[in-house]
Amino acid sequence: QLQLVESGGGLVQPGGSLRLSCARSGALFGFYAIGWFRQAPGREREGVSCITNDGGTNYADSVKGRFTISRDNAQNTVYLQMNSLKPSDTAVYYCAISRMACTASMPFSWYDNWGQGTQVTVSS
Repeated sequence: QLQLVESGGGLVQPGGSLRLSCARSGALFGFYAIGWFRQAPGREREGVSCITNDGGTNYADSVKGRFTISRDNAQNTVYLQMNSLKPSDTAVYYCAISRMACTASMPFSWYDNWGQGTQVTVSS
């Protein structure tokens, strides 16, 4: 059974950095993508970044140049390195699996096997 577990969230000051991890258990075959999403209080969940099993990536405009997604296939883990964090990055961050594609729009309907989320708070 596929399962994703996020970790690495916490409290950080503006301008700081965090690295989130999304660890996968269970096998995946064929094409897939892992996506990172976030949801702030009172706001809709939004796509942040995604990466395919062959290394293709996409980013939301709001995080381009600040966030970097990567993967360690041997560890079945996808990372989200977040630099130059802003208070507007405060949210619960989730990862999920898509068997469709990795596009900048990241439609929710393409993703399932959602993790439980990890809280990121950017505040002084």
